[in-house]
Amino acid sequence: MNKEELVRKWLNDDLNAEELKMFQSLEEYADFKKILDTATYFKSDADNQMPSFEVFESQYKAKNRVVSKKKKNWIWKVAAILVIGFGLFAAFMFNSQTVVTTVASEQREIKLPDLSLVTLNAETKISFDESNWDQSRTVKLKGEAYFKVEKGKTFDVVTQSGTVTVVGTQFNVKQRHDYFEVVCFEGRVQVVADTLKRFLTPGKAIRILNSKLEEGNVNFGRPTWMDNQSVFENVPFKEVLAEIERQFGVEVDFENVDVHRSFTGGFSHDDLGKALQAITAPMNMSFSIETNNHILIHAN
Repeated sequence: MNKEELVRKWLNDDLNAEELKMFQSLEEYADFKKILDTATYFKSDADNQMPSFEVFESQYKAKNRVVSKKKKNWIWKVAAILVIGFGLFAAFMFNSQTVVTTVASEQREIKLPDLSLVTLNAETKISFDESNWDQSRTVKLKGEAYFKVEKGKTFDVVTQSGTVTVVGTQFNVKQRHDYFEVVCFEGRVQVVADTLKRFLTPGKAIRILNSKLEEGNVNFGRPTWMDNQSVFENVPFKEVLAEIERQFGVEVDFENVDVHRSFTGGFSHDDLGKALQAITAPMNMSFSIETNNHILIHAN
């Protein structure tokens, strides 16, 4: 039995035990199996569905060609393999996105294609197209990151809440759920969020929290989180708890606590107990460390 016949019978699940052994001995067997195994991990988009077999069949019959049922199944499966194979090829060849992520309690520094430096805070994701950087100078950010941009370099930092356009500057962007904050430390940045447009100069900051715009000043030279300190000014307590979870990799629960109360203060990333004491004492709260990764906070 030749190779083509073995492949055809395999696609139709029509191999007996002896023929299956022959098929598995083929040099291309691993490639055939890998393609079909990989296909099981794909999920179709409801707006981009492959045509049904009935549509395929009607189009085929319109050309006055009569094909046996077994052969039609064979043609359809071969077509599916070709589509899958091309999709995998296209994904590898044309999707050149570089994606970098950090986990809880991790900081990481990376270089952009123009040698600008980016430092990622805990639980942050950043992506950019390295191969097409000169044409598409865009960085997508989810989380918090500090950018140190080479002079004369320009690009956009795009978040779900707004876009920051930069030219040779140092700045921090924080985008967490309903929290969007940009702080300029050097140079000049432009912030666009919905209908809002602002230019920030060194020491200036803008924050959109729960759809409320606030503008302010900073008197430090770089983000405090880069020195293992989280500092807050008039933010809901739930934002502080979320940062505790990110910096220590723990889960925080609470009892009889109004997480919408405003908090001003901060904590160090070096010691969990001291950090919890620093955020609960000013709020007249107590805490208990139930397990290595479970914290309970309750009102006094």
